[in-house]
Amino acid sequence: MIRTANLIGSVSRKAGGLHESVRRLVQSLATTGVGVHVLAVEDEFTQVDLGVWDPVPVDVFPATWPASFGYSPGFIRVLNEYHPDVTHTHGIWMYPSIATAAYCTRRRVPYMISPHGMLDPWAIRHHLWKKVLAYAIFETNHVRGARCIRALCDSEARDIRQLKLKNPIAVIPNGIDLPNLHVATETHVNGPFAGLIDPGQKILLFLGRIHPKKGLTNLLKAWAAIRKSNGGGSRADEWELAIAGWDQGGYQAQLLKLAEQLDITFVDVGRAKSDNAVEHKNADQRTSVLFLGPKFGSQKEACYRACAAFILPSLSEGLPMAVLEAWAYAKPALITAECNLPEGFAAGAALRIDSTVAGISEGLRQLYVTTPANLLAMGARGRRGEAGRHRIVHHAGG
Repeated sequence: MIRTANLIGSVSRKAGGLHESVRRLVQSLATTGVGVHVLAVEDEFTQVDLGVWDPVPVDVFPATWPASFGYSPGFIRVLNEYHPDVTHTHGIWMYPSIATAAYCTRRRVPYMISPHGMLDPWAIRHHLWKKVLAYAIFETNHVRGARCIRALCDSEARDIRQLKLKNPIAVIPNGIDLPNLHVATETHVNGPFAGLIDPGQKILLFLGRIHPKKGLTNLLKAWAAIRKSNGGGSRADEWELAIAGWDQGGYQAQLLKLAEQLDITFVDVGRAKSDNAVEHKNADQRTSVLFLGPKFGSQKEACYRACAAFILPSLSEGLPMAVLEAWAYAKPALITAECNLPEGFAAGAALRIDSTVAGISEGLRQLYVTTPANLLAMGARGRRGEAGRHRIVHHAGG
């Protein structure tokens, strides 16, 4: 039996899309009879989320300073005990890169890397000086020593080649599980927005990390501008924007401040249950933006079921799980080219936007004038897999 070790910075919700994509990858691999073991650093959500990785064995190690780097001597110790035939690093720029290269070079064990979009130009420019130091000190040896680099899409493969890396590249997209759309109860469908929106209102959902690369600053600017100019006509008032996700680096506080400056009527639902509720309302306006806070498990499912459309105005992605999830729930999507899902445009399952204020505004105008029947048809095409070929399947081996 082949024994594989999978190294990742986190196995909790803090890993974002990697939590879902890597988890289902290793679980699917385990069903083929391959030996699978996962190694990760512990964080504040590890114990809450660890059970969803069953039956794959996971070793988690306490992180030492700096915690964001993910250093722990446990990686090398477990690798020495487990003796994998192949290792797989998920994500880069952290200590698992060093552990993989050190162990595999010494033991002559082949390894592969899945950068998950972390080698694309925007990702490299973000905190550039840290990336330059990391690449000079350890990451260059790690990536150049890989027997294979997995790219999620053709554009990621091109980005890797632009870095002058000569490793073999395998383009293996993420897969997604298809939910049963016929089992939801009324609570599941309306739960996230119950009491927050008026009857008949439609929800445009963003769900993901609350991070600058997701394009949310320009989304709020476009949302305010199109209403102020009445650019969407009366149909613009039929829609509300729901922003759900995990705040990273305090970025949501910047968005809340921006929403106030733009005079957007909003409610921060994540804090509305506390004494420090953040709310900005005009007496003559209904709420138009909901900040929902992080949503996982059944709460995330309920968000997808209840929304009418999904948006991801991202500046940089590998291959976003959130868009695949939206299509799995038969929802039309507004996405940028940087989401690396051109099949969505070709299949008519997505509206193309760019990440500028003008580009997002134009996408919103198209959304507002699209009939409900056409929105349903767009979502159905995404659900059938026309938008992602073999990506929208039970699980696509990646």
